[in-house]
Amino acid sequence: SSGINAEWPLRPGGASGGIGQPLSLLLKQSTLIDELSLYDIANTVGVAADLSHIESKAQVKGYVGESELEECLKGSNIVVIPAGMPRKPGMTRDDLFNINAGIAKSLAEACARTCPEAMICIISNPVNSTVPIAAEVYKKAGVYDPKRIFGVTTLDVVRANTFIAELKGTPVEQTQCPVIGGHAGITILPLLSRVEPSVQFTDEERQALTVRIQNAGTEVVEAKAGGGSATLSMAYAGARFAFALLQAMNGAKNVVECSMVDSDVTELPFFSTPLVLGRNGVEKNLGIGTINDFEKEGLEKLKGELNASIEKGIKFANQ
Repeated sequence: SSGINAEWPLRPGGASGGIGQPLSLLLKQSTLIDELSLYDIANTVGVAADLSHIESKAQVKGYVGESELEECLKGSNIVVIPAGMPRKPGMTRDDLFNINAGIAKSLAEACARTCPEAMICIISNPVNSTVPIAAEVYKKAGVYDPKRIFGVTTLDVVRANTFIAELKGTPVEQTQCPVIGGHAGITILPLLSRVEPSVQFTDEERQALTVRIQNAGTEVVEAKAGGGSATLSMAYAGARFAFALLQAMNGAKNVVECSMVDSDVTELPFFSTPLVLGRNGVEKNLGIGTINDFEKEGLEKLKGELNASIEKGIKFANQ
């Protein structure tokens, strides 16, 4: 690490929700954060007061309502956006679109005005559309830097690592599976041929595991039976990504995470691949790399759906 201060102000927007609260708790424990500003439309002051009693150095402050949003965002280095409605049983991520797209757009507009150089980490679903929405907002404001806007797809990687370790008995802390594409259904493509440490899968295992990773969100929605969607595992994944980004911004080398970003890896304008993170966001896009025939087929299959979601986001942002 070089001489840059490892302490960064960090702001989760949507901080008192199902993801926001556990995410804020995880972030509060980090020694890399000296200021944690929480924003939501309600309850944030109480959440901030509760978190502020924890014996770690991050100073916590809560901001409530649109009138306080810009004050909250001022001076941010990283903004994490988990805001929006959770999925209920029978709902697709697209059913969430109209509610969450509006929320993502207004938060992105506030960020573009107030902290245009901050890293923006978008958790709000559908990520396949909310990332293009944020990018369009930034372009309109004349402050777009494609290296600083991230769709957090880390939960797909976390799930892949967990499910592979369960199936194959590998140590879960060492299991690493890149996941490319998008962050919904078939647009999620785990590269099982590239798992480290290397493991072999039968055709049946590969098929079943791929489908389980793609549908893992629905697995949780159904298990919660009306009680919401994946919040705790998503908070963990969001924190994992934020910590990786903080370490990279602080000068750590070879920090690699998958994320959905502005991309020329395929013909699609946004795509998730492994990225080397650096002081200014995306340092290098590692691309798709070598994949097998099963994955090549999955890649071709996902493009139509992912492209439609991206176009839907762009259209919404320009309404």
